This record gives sequence, structure tokens and C-alpha cells, in this order.
Amino acid sequence: MDQASPQCMDDDSSLAAYQHDERPPRVVVLFSVVPGTTLTWRIDADSTLTVQGARLWLTRISSPYDHWLAPGGEIRLYRGERVWLSTDGDRAARVSLTSALPARRGLIGRWLGRLAWLGVEAPTPR
Repeated sequence: MDQASPQCMDDDSSLAAYQHDERPPRVVVLFSVVPGTTLTWRIDADSTLTVQGARLWLTRISSPYDHWLAPGGEIRLYRGERVWLSTDGDRAARVSLTSALPARRGLIGRWLGRLAWLGVEAPTPR
């Protein structure tokens, strides 16, 4: 073995530079929507839904429109939305739901987040 792996030859990189340019960690959930079923849930975090395999029908409670996503299509979903998913045809749709891992918040941050979720605005100083 007289050649080094290209992965080991990056002498200019430093841990600090890597951490500075690093994107926040992501959470990816993979699941299938089989023909003849309808899935529904409330979105817990802002996410991107991507479809593979078969065409997917998506409707959201906040929109009067239905969305038909072809394989390779994606749609942005927002925290708090309720969505329904189904397929048309005899093939399952493979779906990935990708969101950023939420940062840990202290007591006040959690309290303000809960107020926002309830639709209450945070108090403002006078």
C-alpha cells in the first residue's frame, strides 16, 4: 500500500473551521405509504417531505388545495400543520421527512415556544 487515501490528505483543515461551516444536525424519518391507506399526523418541526416510488397525494388542513407529488418531488411542511397522505395506484410511495434537529432551549425559551404554539404572543416591554 504505497498510496494514502484522499480522505487522510487534508492537511489544511482544522476542527474549528469544520465546526464553523457545519450545518445543524438533521433528523430523517423514512416510511412507506401503501396503496389503500391514508396516513395523518401533526408536523412536530419544520420539515421537507420527499417522495420516491409512486405518486403521492398530500393535503394539509391550512390549504384548500390538494398536492400531487410525483416521484422525486418535495414539499415544505411547517410545524403545527396537520397533513394527510395517500397514493393512487398499486405501488407504495417511499417518503422521507427531513428536519433540522432542534437546539436545546432553556426554561424561558421553552416557555416562549409553548406560548407561540398556543398562539399567544410574548409580552413586550412598555
